[in-house]
Amino acid sequence: MKFPERFSNLPAYAFPRLRALLDPHSAGGPVVNMTIGEPKHPFPEWVPQVLAEHVEGFASYPPNDGAPELLDAISGWVTRRYGVAFDARDRAMALNGTREGLYNVAMALLPEEKRGKRPVVLIPNPFYQVYMIAAISVGAEPVFVNATRQSGFLPDYGSLPADVLDRAVAAYVCTPGNPQGAVADAGYWSNLLALAEKHDFRVFSDECYSEIYRGETPPMGLLTAAERHGADPERVTLFQSLSKRSNLPGLRAGFIAGGAESIRRVRQLRAYSGAPMPLPLQKVAERAWSDEDHVIANRALYAEKYAAADDVFAGVPGYAGPAGGFFLWLPVEDGEKAALKAWTETGVRVLPGAYFGQAVDGENPGTHYIRVAMVAPIDEMVPALTRLRDCLYT
Repeated sequence: MKFPERFSNLPAYAFPRLRALLDPHSAGGPVVNMTIGEPKHPFPEWVPQVLAEHVEGFASYPPNDGAPELLDAISGWVTRRYGVAFDARDRAMALNGTREGLYNVAMALLPEEKRGKRPVVLIPNPFYQVYMIAAISVGAEPVFVNATRQSGFLPDYGSLPADVLDRAVAAYVCTPGNPQGAVADAGYWSNLLALAEKHDFRVFSDECYSEIYRGETPPMGLLTAAERHGADPERVTLFQSLSKRSNLPGLRAGFIAGGAESIRRVRQLRAYSGAPMPLPLQKVAERAWSDEDHVIANRALYAEKYAAADDVFAGVPGYAGPAGGFFLWLPVEDGEKAALKAWTETGVRVLPGAYFGQAVDGENPGTHYIRVAMVAPIDEMVPALTRLRDCLYT
């Protein structure tokens, strides 16, 4: 029996690769896992009550697109957060987390060819791995664009040759970025949207870290930028989640938002292939999108972590704290060697940066970095970061 070739050359996913690297060796100290981006701050205290009040909803099939009340809560949040008039009943749908949307949007919206040629999907490098799989699944060519210190840790899609851009059908952006924590500003968005119009491709913006940031000013999102730029709503698609914003990764609650026709097509596909969120979970999501108090409190905890990390790594050459999100992108000589050294000498588990990237012109832009998730409680995080610093930088 033959198997499809399109997935045959995929590298092992980051976490199996990490286990193969570290698990044959013993921890060199108290184990602290700083690999996975799973928030550990408390989720809102009202979650169990909302679940209990609506537990009977498990007895019914839920609406595929999201209950009207949930969509209205999303409408309100998008309008407040992005400063745009927005009706989620036409322009959004609920997701079981953003990963399924980031994958299915390619199936629903991307053409099989462009100008008689194989289409291209533009992907930041390093990147969240679902972007690549989405492109491959629809027969597109993933083109990886390095996001390095020189480019502000954001991909410079405008640097690509015109013939590549003319084949492009979509560009993924993650802001604040995973893993580097870089934030797209108004200038970046304006340039990208102008490029997308010139070469006729879509922009897919993964903003699941958007509510964790330094200072008082939230990062500009795609919907705000598109409104200011006057972009066609069908050209832009936003992905949002409660996993990081509300410390609810196990709820699997997110949404996709875009132009009405784009969302109609995603809804149609998902009606056949997707699984809607159970109603009790939709009620929790409805409440979460309607409440900002817990988000403000959560952001204050991360502000303390930013300050603590800056203090621990002050003086380390090349260190730069993230503008948003909760990952440190720490420079090292070799990410795999550094991760193994940290594990065997300190018991701190971190991820080699190369596991998030692909080689472009023979070089993986993550090779000389490790990713460190600042998700543990601060009284556990600071000693772990200190051990990591003393192990790798002294």
